[in-house]
Amino acid sequence: MYLLLGYSSISRMLQTSLGLKYMIDQSTIDLRKAFGNFATGITVITTVDNIGSPQGITVNSFSTVSLKPPLISWCIGREAKLFNLFKKTEYFAVNILSNNQRSVSELFASSKENKFSEQKWYHGAKNLPLLDNCACQFLCSTEHRYPGGDHLILIGRVMQINDNGYLPLIYHGGNYQELK
Repeated sequence: MYLLLGYSSISRMLQTSLGLKYMIDQSTIDLRKAFGNFATGITVITTVDNIGSPQGITVNSFSTVSLKPPLISWCIGREAKLFNLFKKTEYFAVNILSNNQRSVSELFASSKENKFSEQKWYHGAKNLPLLDNCACQFLCSTEHRYPGGDHLILIGRVMQINDNGYLPLIYHGGNYQELK
């Protein structure tokens, strides 16, 4: 029976008869919840578009990669509004949010237009937009891009660091947390 039906037919049959589609969806929910057990910092990744306008997106998939050379990584979902911009950008900044910047995280996670009109910021090297009052900032050149499932993984080479010494905003279990 398996040889006659083929893998895709069996897969459809099992999904229908056993309700595996629900199990797959439930598995995704469970996986997201399990991923939430890992506390992360919150960043806003910024760059400029082709006409020089500042753009940014809230990201918690930031990580260090290497000290020599200084490399960081972050991921952007393929469905994100700014995906095509970041897929092509040569330079970007990682703004690590400080513990009093929850509203900044929410602003850059929203679909609002002109986000930079609601947030204090300034131009850094390579004309990169840098947000005021962040815990730390990394100005980076894009070193590599890798496919990663439903995301794109970007590797950045750190060109400049601004360490302001503030405590970072933390995200854990689907909620913002503050270090005290």
